[in-house]
Amino acid sequence: MNNPETKPHNKWKIFTVVAVGVFMSTLDSSMVNVALPSIMRDFASPLNRTEWVVMIYLLTITATLLLWGNLSDIFGRKKIYSTGMIIFAFASLACSYSTNLSMLIISRFLQALGASMMMSTGPAIIRETFPPHQLGRSLGFIGIAVSLGLMTGPPLSGFLIDLFSWRSIFFCTVPVGLFFFIFARIVLPPHSEVQKTTAPFDWPGALAWAILLTSLSLALSHAASPERNVLFLGIPLAVAFIALILFGVIESRAAAPILPLLFFTKRYFTVGITSAALSFLVLFAAIMLTPFYLANILGLKGSGIGLVMMAVPLAVMIVAPLAGWLYDHFGEKYLTTCGLLLSTLGVFLLSGLTSHSSQLEVVMKLALLGFGQAMFLSPNSASVLGRVHKKHNGISAALLATARNLGMLLGIALSSLVFSYYFSRHTSGLDMKDFSGAQIEAFMLSLKKSFQAAASLGMLGACISWFREKR
Repeated sequence: MNNPETKPHNKWKIFTVVAVGVFMSTLDSSMVNVALPSIMRDFASPLNRTEWVVMIYLLTITATLLLWGNLSDIFGRKKIYSTGMIIFAFASLACSYSTNLSMLIISRFLQALGASMMMSTGPAIIRETFPPHQLGRSLGFIGIAVSLGLMTGPPLSGFLIDLFSWRSIFFCTVPVGLFFFIFARIVLPPHSEVQKTTAPFDWPGALAWAILLTSLSLALSHAASPERNVLFLGIPLAVAFIALILFGVIESRAAAPILPLLFFTKRYFTVGITSAALSFLVLFAAIMLTPFYLANILGLKGSGIGLVMMAVPLAVMIVAPLAGWLYDHFGEKYLTTCGLLLSTLGVFLLSGLTSHSSQLEVVMKLALLGFGQAMFLSPNSASVLGRVHKKHNGISAALLATARNLGMLLGIALSSLVFSYYFSRHTSGLDMKDFSGAQIEAFMLSLKKSFQAAASLGMLGACISWFREKR
């Protein structure tokens, strides 16, 4: 619905605020992956702790996207969005001045809270600001902002790390965030689509969902530790299992559930959500481990790592328009399944890398992974959002975003778990932080097993995608 308080000349100012928030969020997430080897060296931290620099960001976003989406319906988009912008800016400053890994992880948690507030409300602000005949164009430009953030992040991160240090990748977003917080307070309409509701907010459901994700992530992270033990692994797994049961019970009885289980009775929705999670699991298994291969085995510096990793978002940008045309002509079933198969093939080919592979070989295999993702993502989203009732557009989009972030989270956790297990097993208990030339063979075997595990789950996703309904 077009907001009556929005003047025509303000539409593109509002768009700019939303686009910058989206750009900063995606830019930051794509820059940090390149910086992980440098962060590990600086803090001498093991892989299962270093991964939390990325995991806490994804975990927080996954756990809170539905929360902020619902709260913005109640309290208004402007409050939630602008608060998210200022939190993100100050948390980025805290990240850049972190003196130890724990401080960095806590700062990343706060940064993710701000990013989640912007991500959950930004698309809704666009939908309420632009009339129907301009909505497609405005959302398309938001997609370009996402792609630019993902594409420019890796090379920018690499050059900043080489020129200064990994701390500079966080500091560069601080002045932008502060400026656009002020701009957002000026241009965003004050009472954007506030809903009057008598149903209480689903706080128990939100809490159970957060506990479930946190416990599962802790269990997977501890399983990747060389000092793993049954007690510290079993407790979070048990808590996650109990939280899952409670979450199902709470959501089935809530007057206004944070995650409407009724959606999952529809095959198109269940298939779309599940395959989206598995697609991003495959992608982020590669994004997590490939920078370590480039740094430790090929000896690349930050700028070189960034340029190689740019292959994935660049491939997505090139193929995404073609994927949209193919979707219009052939529907989603064949396109999404072929896309997942290509992604799976890409990560499987990455498992064949050796200590003598060239940078070009890595780029080509990452590009194939990116091509597959581009063929899958837009058609899959369209197949879900195009079938739900208009009044459910917001929650459906939030659920898709949650599935994507959950896939990212699991991809990082599971790839780190498999890698750490095999590396520790073949180096008498060492961690990746202890890597030296003597462990090249163990490193390559661990990388191979990790990518093969991701490829297996990618095949599962392709099989699930095949069973979606035709249009």
